[in-house]
Amino acid sequence: MAPAKEKKELSFFMAVLPILAMILFLGVGYITLGLRAEPMILLSAAVASLIAYFHGYSWNDILDAIVEKLAKAMPAILILISVGFLIGSWMIGGTIPMMVYYGLKYIDPSYFYVSAFLLTALVSTCTGTSWGSAGTIGVALMGVAFGLNLSLPMAAGAVLSGAYFGDKLSPLSDSTNLASIAAGSPLYAHIAHMLWTTGPGFIICCCMYTYFGISQHIGHIDTPERIVQITSSLEGTFDFNLLVLLPPVLVLAGSLLRKPTIPVMFLASFVSLICAVAFQGFTINQCCEAVIGGFKLSMISNQELVASFPPDVARLLERGGMVAMMNTLVICFCAFAFAGSMSVADSLRIVISRFLSGVKSTFRLIATTLLSTVLICGITSNGQLSVLLPGEMFKETYRKFGLAPTNLSRTAEDAGTVVEPILPWTAAGVYMATMLGVPTLEYLPYAFLNYTGMIFALIWAATGIGITKLSNFKYAQVGTLVAAGESNASEVKRI
Repeated sequence: MAPAKEKKELSFFMAVLPILAMILFLGVGYITLGLRAEPMILLSAAVASLIAYFHGYSWNDILDAIVEKLAKAMPAILILISVGFLIGSWMIGGTIPMMVYYGLKYIDPSYFYVSAFLLTALVSTCTGTSWGSAGTIGVALMGVAFGLNLSLPMAAGAVLSGAYFGDKLSPLSDSTNLASIAAGSPLYAHIAHMLWTTGPGFIICCCMYTYFGISQHIGHIDTPERIVQITSSLEGTFDFNLLVLLPPVLVLAGSLLRKPTIPVMFLASFVSLICAVAFQGFTINQCCEAVIGGFKLSMISNQELVASFPPDVARLLERGGMVAMMNTLVICFCAFAFAGSMSVADSLRIVISRFLSGVKSTFRLIATTLLSTVLICGITSNGQLSVLLPGEMFKETYRKFGLAPTNLSRTAEDAGTVVEPILPWTAAGVYMATMLGVPTLEYLPYAFLNYTGMIFALIWAATGIGITKLSNFKYAQVGTLVAAGESNASEVKRI
């Protein structure tokens, strides 16, 4: 047996080289040449792996690190697959078509954007999932926007802002819980502290979306024929009744009662499939096809009616299915391959330690945290890692600066959770673009909530407003332990 190689610590240049490689590959390949993001990420992972290998790490070490990252992400991957299953069942069961139908008939186009923002914010706050909210009510709202001939990028921005408002503030959100755990901040104290940055963003969204709707002078008579064609097609295809809306009610109830997400989603899907057979006249075989491959117009028995549909209806209804999630899953696997190859040689820790070396003020600390979190999110393509890693790496520094852990947990969410969907190569960016039918870079300017948090985080850091000192932190036991120099991290975490 060959002796094990000596593992050498990376220099700063070698640690930052894979990051520079990813910026180069994505900048030239993805953005300039229009190549797919997945090969660019894998090339970056290859660079990180080669650097780790020549510093004494074996291929098994690299592979184990990648597998470890994938294992931690498996719950999120299962939810992603469940969302595809859910959308397929809600399509064939008539749930999403019914929401689109009544949205087309009764939502005032002049207030559509603000209505879409508020409705998605309500659903995501109740469910704690931005992906589920965008994939269900978001898909329905995009159908309404399409039928009303409104700006799809603007509508997608409103839906995305609403979806991530709940993702940040819901106690059921995984990213909200991860941020508070990583920073050592009590959950509800973390949520309350986020209102300093998310609250102003919410007000800005309400004002901007209302202004956009009114300023476009959209009236009910702009596209009457198109709306009538779509609503007539939906009404002729599906049987709309209150029981068809039972699946989303089950999802909301399960979330409020804090039931496990995946079982609740499958229960709602099962109820929707019953509606598909009982009310919509589809067979069990067609239901299975819809949840796997997505709903297709070819499943409708009255093909003469289908032949009379306007082209818009096919784009609106042919959605969902677990297979539709495969593209997102591929980019997830590529992203975790890069994250694993980076973590095996501790590259991220080395880079961020260098960033912290010149930090001397609260403003610079928070600015560095924001920059580092965006960097982690960009290079790992994973929002969960982007709130977990800064929490672990910056925790002690915030304590040394006399800042409460809620400042760290809030800053990580301001730059991690909500930034992920506006980066085109991340899993969230690909997912949202797929679900909403709008490229990431097109909806980015209108997703106000997804970047206003960082702006207000810097404003409050510069002015001292909304910054909680450790000495004033109401969870005094934690403050006492830190002030006394307590080194037992498990005790701090327990409190």
